[in-house]
Amino acid sequence: MRSLKFFLLFVTVLFAAKPSFAQVTEDPTTWKYEVKKKSATEYQLIIHVTIKDGWHIWSMKPGGDGSLIAPSFTFAKNSKVKLKGAVTEKGKATTTTMDGIDGKVTYLSGAIDYIQDVTVAGVAKITGTQTYQVCSDRMCLAPKDKDFSFEIK
Repeated sequence: MRSLKFFLLFVTVLFAAKPSFAQVTEDPTTWKYEVKKKSATEYQLIIHVTIKDGWHIWSMKPGGDGSLIAPSFTFAKNSKVKLKGAVTEKGKATTTTMDGIDGKVTYLSGAIDYIQDVTVAGVAKITGTQTYQVCSDRMCLAPKDKDFSFEIK
């Protein structure tokens, strides 16, 4: 009888605690894409991201112990498009230490822009994939891959 009471108590606690184990599945980011013409053949591809309060995205150079997933941008090959340099980031950066991560880490919050300069010959569609991970002070969501596209007319 005692074992049955213990089992029932265990099952009750397990089901009562289940909501606290729920995963956050909603992505706290909003992404927008913009093309800025700099000259007849030079453009800036700007990827704007807005992150909800309480969340952040790692810097492209996050520091730490190598366990952080920095945002990355992969552009599909296109004979009409030449990338100039690497993607740069602009936004409110915070550098600090965090429990469980060796060394200082850098992350961005609020509104962030990722900028890629390109030279384009004629009309082109530029596509690719971005990979990123967002975190709060309590948890990180699983990394996500998101396709992007820019039209040069």
